Amino acid sequence: MDDDRRLSRHLTDSSRRGFLGVTGAAFTLAFGARLADPWTPSAPAARSADYPFQLGVASGDPLTDSVVLWTRLAAKPLEPLGGMPYARQRVDWEVAEDERFTRRVRQGSTWATPEYGHSVHVEARGLRPGREYFYRFRTGREISPVGRTKTAPEHTGLLKLAFASCASWPDGFYTAYRHLAEENPDVVFHLGDYLYEYGILADGGRRKTPVPDQFRVQCDTLDRYRIQYGLYKSDPDLQAAHQAAPWIVTWDDHEVLDNYAAEVGPGGNVSEQDFLVIRANAYRAFWENQPLRLPQRPQGPEARLYRRFRFGGLAEFNVLDGRQYRSDQLCGDGQQVGCDERLDPSRTMLGDEQERWLLDGLGRSRATWNVLAQQVAISQLDFDPAAPQRLSMDLWDGYKAARDRIFTGIVDRKVRNPVVLTGDIHYNLAGELKADFDDPDSATIGIELVGTSISSGGNGNPATGLPPGGRDAVNPHIRFSSYTRGYVSCEVTPQQWRTDFRVVPYVDRPGAPVETKATFTTLDGHPGLNTGA
Repeated sequence: MDDDRRLSRHLTDSSRRGFLGVTGAAFTLAFGARLADPWTPSAPAARSADYPFQLGVASGDPLTDSVVLWTRLAAKPLEPLGGMPYARQRVDWEVAEDERFTRRVRQGSTWATPEYGHSVHVEARGLRPGREYFYRFRTGREISPVGRTKTAPEHTGLLKLAFASCASWPDGFYTAYRHLAEENPDVVFHLGDYLYEYGILADGGRRKTPVPDQFRVQCDTLDRYRIQYGLYKSDPDLQAAHQAAPWIVTWDDHEVLDNYAAEVGPGGNVSEQDFLVIRANAYRAFWENQPLRLPQRPQGPEARLYRRFRFGGLAEFNVLDGRQYRSDQLCGDGQQVGCDERLDPSRTMLGDEQERWLLDGLGRSRATWNVLAQQVAISQLDFDPAAPQRLSMDLWDGYKAARDRIFTGIVDRKVRNPVVLTGDIHYNLAGELKADFDDPDSATIGIELVGTSISSGGNGNPATGLPPGGRDAVNPHIRFSSYTRGYVSCEVTPQQWRTDFRVVPYVDRPGAPVETKATFTTLDGHPGLNTGA
């Protein structure tokens, strides 16, 4: 996050005053411990009919000395302004070392304003590295749920993380989020498609939970995106996952419109001018509803979402944005045979600036594990067992020269233990990154771990896929696949990266159990996948 610290520090005084004037984001920090706790009543108070914390709380973007604390006031989450008055509202916050808040370490006040959907983004600073903290908010007499968070360590020999993606609300229940929360990871990465822009049927799809008429149409206005977030974030399992650990988020396409690319809307059905208005609305709603820092706040249709996080010398994470800067998809966008235009060296997935930032950062890193947290599969995926290859133009296969530049940069810079974390395709995949995917005997330079969806696609089919340790006949670098729902848990030490693919058997009703479908380990200095613990 050094880049983001510098960006924040170099904001002009006028831009800082402008932002504070809009958001009221002033910080009053109290230093000390074991302070009296005026928030805690003698008995828990009943929630009022206008309880404003119905979207829960969240934290994110952990540094060694700070985290972002988030909430959004919404007494009626399915209304555009959350049922709140069009006026700013004071929100108090506090951070403590214990859940009872007897050892408070930081506190302050800020304003939730209607201009930003009454969202609150507090940068709680002056914290200690690698420490667990608890936080909450208050407005008026109402107190929020308590969230758990954790700062990044300066030194660590163990990191527990989870990653997830693709959570369509009408496609099923978020039971996987609940199981993820129960694991109490140090950090959660969400790799895109946090919500879907589509309209929702009256019966709520597979959930059979009726939703109001305003949900029938697809998202395009700021109000429409806001109520979509209101619906999604009302889910108790999603709230539990946010309360359990800090999140580091990026987006894919459905936070805006399916399969968009940079300034081009899907299918060319929307003019560039109209699409940029839609993108601006979507980006603003995304920032309002995620635990993101000031440098990630959108400026119209643009937002700097790519950023870097360090967890001691153990792991460095490069969080990528593979949508805002990419060249438009070719040859009809989806799975295609041929399409030689995909080989054009001018085509980019990340844009020139982000690509340089990534390679420069990888070259400087001294971490044991160097991670790309990103959206779409970077491994070659041939979807047809017969010749010729059928490749998806939406994945990195549609941007082969850009992928080659990343892989060549990794090799030339002697990047230690590359790991790619991916979402998007609703499948679990474990693959080995090859210098030449068309030559199975070429060098393995790293691994890719693809997490399936939380709910998108419905129940899935556990009989479909490749058992752990096998080799796909068409894509021999793929060692495991499974069309089930769930998330991925990882335990990282200086010696190895262990991956557990956690799955649930169904999402069309709540209460599904969770199991580990496959486990892989990768050893320091030995790129590749080994089955078992």
